[in-house]
Amino acid sequence: MKEITLSKEKQFFSPFACRSDMTKGRAREEDSCPMRTEFQRDRDRIIYSKAFRRLKNKTQVFFSPEGDHYMTRLTHTLDVAQVARSIARCLDLNEDLCEAIALGHDLGHTPFGHTGERVLEKLNPNGFAHNLQSLRVVDILENDGLGLNLTYEVRDGIVEHRKSGNPHTLEGKVVSLSDRIAYLNHDIDDAIRAGMFKESDLPQNVVKILGKTTRERINNMIYSILRSSKGKNDVTMEKDVKNASTELRDFLFETVYNDLAAREEEQRAHRMLTAMYEHFKKYPEKLPEFYKGLLSNYDVDTVVSDYISSMTDRYAVHVFDGIFIPKNYQL
Repeated sequence: MKEITLSKEKQFFSPFACRSDMTKGRAREEDSCPMRTEFQRDRDRIIYSKAFRRLKNKTQVFFSPEGDHYMTRLTHTLDVAQVARSIARCLDLNEDLCEAIALGHDLGHTPFGHTGERVLEKLNPNGFAHNLQSLRVVDILENDGLGLNLTYEVRDGIVEHRKSGNPHTLEGKVVSLSDRIAYLNHDIDDAIRAGMFKESDLPQNVVKILGKTTRERINNMIYSILRSSKGKNDVTMEKDVKNASTELRDFLFETVYNDLAAREEEQRAHRMLTAMYEHFKKYPEKLPEFYKGLLSNYDVDTVVSDYISSMTDRYAVHVFDGIFIPKNYQL
């Protein structure tokens, strides 16, 4: 079965695609699978990882929302994977590689969205960035400390997926753009649902170029990438669409992200995570056994960040409650 897939890749893929038999391999050599390509194996390892399962209870932008239809980190991840596969299919690139990168790109994200990332970045003297933590998750923390031993190409796409990154494969570039397409559009939906602005408040230049609905904007962004990138050794948006996307991102920072950061709920999450960080840094012996075991190889700030960033929103509340909230007792 794998040989059929490899044959199709050679026959139909773009000459600029990363075929499965072109991988630079894994840090630890393994026997190949008779059914799956290396990138398909990576996808499966990510899906069955504990970190992937935890994404369902991690905040995307709005935490503790009143409603069932707000994005979580998991639904965002699936959104990115869907957009990336659509683009890869049209550009004759490796869909399996795109999917694996997309499914793993946010595994290192913190509880409470970017609030958690800001807390760890501020408190950890080594710094903290979710893309670097995602790589640490798949390299070290998963599989009881053995890591997932993913291929070079998937690891590269994960760590380089941010706007400032430089993925070494076209598939990595597809995921980076797909991440932006996904979060810009579903953050608009969530913000409108939360009553932060109306669809009619979107910048008119953005509406003119990208469209006034989520469907129109996503389609126009994807079509722009296809027109700009088909048959080329690069993946880009057309200049006017790229500029409109940047204008849309600036609008969201002004009307949503900065406003949310100033809200009391965000401040409470900030104080809670800060208190837990300082507690575990002062008392590392109170860390769970797995994380205590990491202290022989990594400094306490790195390990405390590992633990806190792994938490879901509700588990973070549970841990905080166990540390700081007095327990009921009977006389």
